[in-house]
Amino acid sequence: MTRAAVSFSTGSAPAGSHTTHSQALAAALAQLDNVILGKSHQVRLAVACLLARGHLLIEDQPGVGKTTLAHGLARTMGLAFRRVQFTADLLPTDLLGVSVWDAAAAEFRYHAGPIFSEVLLADEINRATPKTQGALLEAMEERQVSEGGVTRPLPDPFFVIATQNPAAFVGTSPLPEAQLDRFLLTVTLGYPDARAERTLLETGGRVLTVRDLPPVLNAPLLTAMQREVDAVHAAAPLLDYLQLLARATREHGALTAGLSPRALLALLAAAKAWAYLAGRRMVLPEDVQAIFPALAAHRLPVRDPSVTIGDVMARLLADTPIP
Repeated sequence: MTRAAVSFSTGSAPAGSHTTHSQALAAALAQLDNVILGKSHQVRLAVACLLARGHLLIEDQPGVGKTTLAHGLARTMGLAFRRVQFTADLLPTDLLGVSVWDAAAAEFRYHAGPIFSEVLLADEINRATPKTQGALLEAMEERQVSEGGVTRPLPDPFFVIATQNPAAFVGTSPLPEAQLDRFLLTVTLGYPDARAERTLLETGGRVLTVRDLPPVLNAPLLTAMQREVDAVHAAAPLLDYLQLLARATREHGALTAGLSPRALLALLAAAKAWAYLAGRRMVLPEDVQAIFPALAAHRLPVRDPSVTIGDVMARLLADTPIP
């Protein structure tokens, strides 16, 4: 998808608002492309995840730009950003907050944790204990924090970007499948291509620093875009295609489990966001195909470790007929 594709021609909202939103979104994508060099597809997956009200998991080794992507996305979208380094001794209260007794007022006062932010970077989430991982993932699902008998809503929008080191790294605790399912998409940045890497070398990595990024969007504009994503149309044949894909995953011999109904709803939401990025008010099969690998990779366990999930997904997309 090119930047010029971000424009809207149909829909229930006034045409003027579509034009304004498309221009702002195109500017945001262009700014992110100037910071995350050579990773246009991954940038658009991250933006689609945000537009679909999901959460993003970035799996990769250190030093490839995971933190830069998270911080750059928050700055560009005009959202409050907090970063938490997950370690083995991180407690749930370090993340969610805690009530402390105030002797002068004779009452408990709640001190909010860093989770009360519009964009939270959970860095190296698989270095924390399962208890702390669970506390974060519960908040991601419920979009609220309960402490001391009081339920406190999280900000809207609320977007978690978690980074995960490879399982072979020392001191990691892998996320269980049920917790992985809470992430809408998984992205792998990988190494930059030769051209992007040469630009990094020539500039010393200072093409455009994250701290210099001006906000292009803001929270009210982003939530308006999220509502427009919800309104993107999915025709009956498109829903048939989603069901065919889900059935194919459930019946595939190389997989121990297929896509759940919740994962299928997530696939529809992500496909709507991808269509929106392409400037369309209707989901097409190619939107589903573009988003499917990032949505399914962490949800489809393979029976044989020698079989790569990428090959399985490519075969699923090739073999599943489009109604």
